Amino acid sequence: MTSLFFRTCLLAASFPLLLACQPNSAELDKNPKTPASVSFNWFEYQGNDEIFAQPLAQGQYQNPIVAGFYPDPSITRKGEDYYMVHSSFSYAPGVPILHSRDLVNWQLVGHILTQPTQLKLDGLGVSRGIFAPTLRYHDGLFYMITTAVDSGGNFLVTATDPAGPWSEPLWLPEIGGIDPDIFFDDDGKVYIAHNDAPDGEPLYEGHRVIRLWEFDLATNTVVTSEGSGRVIVNGGVNIADKPVWIEGPHIYKINSWYYLTCAEGGTSVNHSQVVFRTKNLSEPFVPYANNPILSQRDLDPTRLNPVTSTGHADFIQTAEGDWWSVFLATRPYGDNFYNTGRETYLLPITWQDEWPVILPKGQEVPYRQIKPEINVELTQLSATDALTGNFIWRDEFNQQNIDPRWNFLRGFERSWLQVANDKLDMQASEFDLSSLQQTSFMGHRQQHGRFSLSTSLNLPAQQGISGGLTALQNSAFYYYFAVQKQQDNYRLFVQQVNNGQLSLLAETVIKAQAGQELTLLVNGDKGHISFSYKLADGEQVEVVSNADATLLSTERAGGFVGAMLGLHVRNEPSSNNKQVD
Repeated sequence: MTSLFFRTCLLAASFPLLLACQPNSAELDKNPKTPASVSFNWFEYQGNDEIFAQPLAQGQYQNPIVAGFYPDPSITRKGEDYYMVHSSFSYAPGVPILHSRDLVNWQLVGHILTQPTQLKLDGLGVSRGIFAPTLRYHDGLFYMITTAVDSGGNFLVTATDPAGPWSEPLWLPEIGGIDPDIFFDDDGKVYIAHNDAPDGEPLYEGHRVIRLWEFDLATNTVVTSEGSGRVIVNGGVNIADKPVWIEGPHIYKINSWYYLTCAEGGTSVNHSQVVFRTKNLSEPFVPYANNPILSQRDLDPTRLNPVTSTGHADFIQTAEGDWWSVFLATRPYGDNFYNTGRETYLLPITWQDEWPVILPKGQEVPYRQIKPEINVELTQLSATDALTGNFIWRDEFNQQNIDPRWNFLRGFERSWLQVANDKLDMQASEFDLSSLQQTSFMGHRQQHGRFSLSTSLNLPAQQGISGGLTALQNSAFYYYFAVQKQQDNYRLFVQQVNNGQLSLLAETVIKAQAGQELTLLVNGDKGHISFSYKLADGEQVEVVSNADATLLSTERAGGFVGAMLGLHVRNEPSSNNKQVD
């Protein structure tokens, strides 16, 4: 998964994120709303990035194929249908699963881990939890293997239908480390490869290995006989160069070769993808002489609209016989700041002397590329299903099942969330976003550098609670823009939490009646974020202009997630006397 894992584990453990997600099949409670709640009428997100502005030429597709916080892609195919999964860390439900018929147009169909018996996230920082799943289809069954960091370790689940339900976890205590891969050989044997610590003391910081175990599919057990669990890659391509953070292994058998591809260099600007091969799994893997097969680390970081941090790739062969790769990358807007997290890209694989190459050295990852030649009948996706390009996504809260785009933090308990009369009612939580407990929060990924966000709520009649919009990176870095009833008036405020330090950026008093409609608006422009409001048919009023949005970036906040934009309701102290900064 991510190689910063070991360097940031203590820091990341203090991070909660701004949103998480609810099981696709969960039905919202239709009981009357609780007294201490805020009612939301709708929520709208709109992206407006310049790289998406021009229409695609005939036969082209857009990179990233999935924008925003969808890292560590793994892909499989069943017939003419492609399925892809991603890391979800401490958001619930866990492991989003996407579907496509052409490798280009993807739709979020749900999540794999939708039950509290499958995933425990209590008390975890936002960058813990689920790391780097691998998805495979074999003999009528889908397999997903992953790591629950600080929450049980490595495990495997299965399903006959990728939309679920998925089985309870099969825990694999013999498998250490992170980023497990499952490989089905054509002789019937099954293997698990994964990142792990080396034998003995590491030779240097970032020294890791890839191990290989045999797995008995008949008994669902890891084979622990001699030779199983052996190191197949030590350090990386060349241990003498002290390569760091070898991880994300995937094994394929193509013609007579076994290929092993891994990420190397860490999941930041030095990220790369490397490849090894062997004729027999009992023999050593030999590295490609022209590794890496994908990287952007040697390019000018000041180039226009750079794509960086490429790696953690998976390969897929189409029914037509062509090979393609999905991988993660980022779109920084300057000095490696990006709020959108690690996204998913697609490029064709070319073959050189029977070695796979994703992108020749020195070439930039293209934003526009010729589509795969896939001969299938496509179903036109609606605009609300779009996961890349500039789009508008709006939730009117008029459906029984909550949309799978919504993410929740650390848990599956939803008694604080109710729907009635085309409104979403959120009960105030005793925990704010700085807590590592589940709180009343639901979020949508920030998928664009430039975006607008808005919601309509009814002014609450109760004192002692607040509700509104949040822009969340983790528990130590976020914004909260909310309204609170105070006697006969309403207090509107913007709070910033920067490295755990709370500041009140602005507050204003508005004269209005309980139940009156208030619209909150947030506009993001790369490293800046602004907040405004509008009462009923009144004028839009700006409260904060061009606040620092770099604190929502991974570069500032650390960890492995992108920013979440969403709704939050919390209890407020009886008095609020913080000074405006």
